[in-house]
Amino acid sequence: MKDPYSTLGVSPDASDDEIKKAYRNLARKYHPDNYQNNPLADLAEEKMKEINEAYDTITKQRAGGGGYQQTFSGGYPSQSRTSSNPTYARVRNLINAGDLGTAERLLDEVYQRNGEWYFLTGSIAYQKGWLDEAAQNYVKAINMDPNNMEYRQAYAMTQQSGGYRPMGYNSMSTMDCCTTMLCLNCLCGRGCY
Repeated sequence: MKDPYSTLGVSPDASDDEIKKAYRNLARKYHPDNYQNNPLADLAEEKMKEINEAYDTITKQRAGGGGYQQTFSGGYPSQSRTSSNPTYARVRNLINAGDLGTAERLLDEVYQRNGEWYFLTGSIAYQKGWLDEAAQNYVKAINMDPNNMEYRQAYAMTQQSGGYRPMGYNSMSTMDCCTTMLCLNCLCGRGCY
């Protein structure tokens, strides 16, 4: 991926508000609804994915990770706890970067398998398009930590996906679902955060 700041057309020292404004302007410009029945629809969709990835990368970098963070899913706020385990934090970053092989190897080295381990294993399976395996791992994660909304939302995504996706299918990941839902909420005019 190219530099996320140049994708949004802002400098790295831009304020959060400037970044958000640039993102919203580009999202309005390249939103797929603007290109229905247009030969440029595929190009606009690719550009929109690029814009979403860039914004997601910048917001994650600026958030710094770890601790307690607020995310958005389905148009309403929910809380998720990120682990203090540095291996899990690294695995999350690798999954977001698409390096599933390294993420999988790191998880295989973890001896204690808790809810987050099963969630991350499920997220890797989801990225590969193995929805049944992803769902099974998400259920194990939910059984170990029934109050974790992140696990429940990930499981719900497997139920909505409707079957196997071939490897390499470039769809929304479970990790950046929250950013996409926030974007959709803003674009639909229900208010911005």
